[in-house]
Amino acid sequence: MITTIFFDLDDTLLWDKKSIKTAFEETCKKVSDVDGALLEAAVREEATQLYQSYSTYPFTQMIGINPFEGLWGTFDDPGEDFQTMHQLIQNYQIASWTKGLLACGINDPELGEKLAQTFVIERKKYPIVYSDTYPVLDKLKDNYQLLLLTNGSPSLQQTKLTITPEIAAYFDHIIISGDVGVGKPDPKIFDYALNKAQVAAEEVVMIGDNLMTDILGANRTGIQNIWINHHQQTITDVQPTFEVASLKEILPIIEKIS
Repeated sequence: MITTIFFDLDDTLLWDKKSIKTAFEETCKKVSDVDGALLEAAVREEATQLYQSYSTYPFTQMIGINPFEGLWGTFDDPGEDFQTMHQLIQNYQIASWTKGLLACGINDPELGEKLAQTFVIERKKYPIVYSDTYPVLDKLKDNYQLLLLTNGSPSLQQTKLTITPEIAAYFDHIIISGDVGVGKPDPKIFDYALNKAQVAAEEVVMIGDNLMTDILGANRTGIQNIWINHHQQTITDVQPTFEVASLKEILPIIEKIS
């Protein structure tokens, strides 16, 4: 019997990719002498390469923090790895935009710094939530224990929850990988969540959009799961228990397996 539902946050309840895309578009509009799409692509490429060059990269992979979160996070969290990131992050943000401009033929470090600051502001303006997030949570909140299980930096994930204040109120527990010291798909964070919720694996269903974190980790821990396949991806080696195309489609499945 299902008593508890674990939810992923980014691109499951929050449409994080669209928020990032919108922030890029708004920031790139500030540069009139270059095509916005070209500048965005250049900055994404430079940011990814730079991010992967840092000594903190293995840690960010383990915790689950992507290069574009690095473009607006502060990472002033406890722990040596986060403190190293905190020291790097301002230069990373400025360098990503400055190098992106340079790739588009604009050599202007001052503009790069201004765009880096603008992106942080714009990202916070656009906390986009899927249209079915609140209706689904409303349907579930009275009948199930709800737990939010999200990868990322505690400071950044809390910022996301602060700018969408309605979400946190639905959850009995909120677990952020940066607080635990390990991220999905590691079974340790799922075991930690089971212990926090005081339930056995067979009482839980995990809802998430990422096969390689949410679904793989749930499989490894013996937790049933529902993969939200927003973009009609082809299943690889990771096999979800159930697959849907949107969040609202989880409701009949949960009712059935409960």
